Amino acid sequence: MPFLLLGLFVLIGLIFLGRGYVNMPPARAMRQGQKVGGGLLMGLAGVLLVTGRAALAAPLAAFAGMLLKRGFKGEAADASTGRSSSVRSVFLAMTLDHDSGDVDGTVLKGRFAGRSLSGLGRSDLMAFRQEVLDEGDSLRLLESYLDRRFSGWREDADFGGKTRHGGAAQPGAMTEQEAYEVLGLSPGAGEAEIRAAHRRLMAQVHPDRGGSTWLAARINLAKDVLLNRHR
Repeated sequence: MPFLLLGLFVLIGLIFLGRGYVNMPPARAMRQGQKVGGGLLMGLAGVLLVTGRAALAAPLAAFAGMLLKRGFKGEAADASTGRSSSVRSVFLAMTLDHDSGDVDGTVLKGRFAGRSLSGLGRSDLMAFRQEVLDEGDSLRLLESYLDRRFSGWREDADFGGKTRHGGAAQPGAMTEQEAYEVLGLSPGAGEAEIRAAHRRLMAQVHPDRGGSTWLAARINLAKDVLLNRHR
């Protein structure tokens, strides 16, 4: 019976872990894994205790408690940041939430001006893409958003007429104020804050994790611009 219950706990945990984890930032996924794993192990410790295996239950409960503490402590620390980064182009103002890794944007001009990207359906987003084909920065930002939200959209777009893609162009010049906005920092932030913000953002948007090459380049440039002040 204990092993049957353990199998049930594991099955429930796997189902839970499989939902919503595909696009979750690595640090957040680790915290969620610690909480779920700790909860499962704590449940198993309870089963062992009621079946007379207290000697096994005690160390298992201690380990489960450690996992739960780490998971909730990390979440509380992140919740206190409340930071977001912003990047603007001719057609878009994009924001990246540091805590959740969620990306959204507001359309600045054109047919969908004033609308949020999250409020547009796939067909509207593809229509908007046709509007920004000749504006490189806007196109790269939009395509990065589409990559996160609709996997496989590029294959469908190849059948719809003009199919120019944003590519990996250089990010261009950046002012100090823009650099603060990209990293989600207040003016005057110290070197340690700049480096910490850079690491946190790169963990979420690095191309190796399915992020945007162009946005990663903007984040790197923002770090360089601000660190030059400290030299």
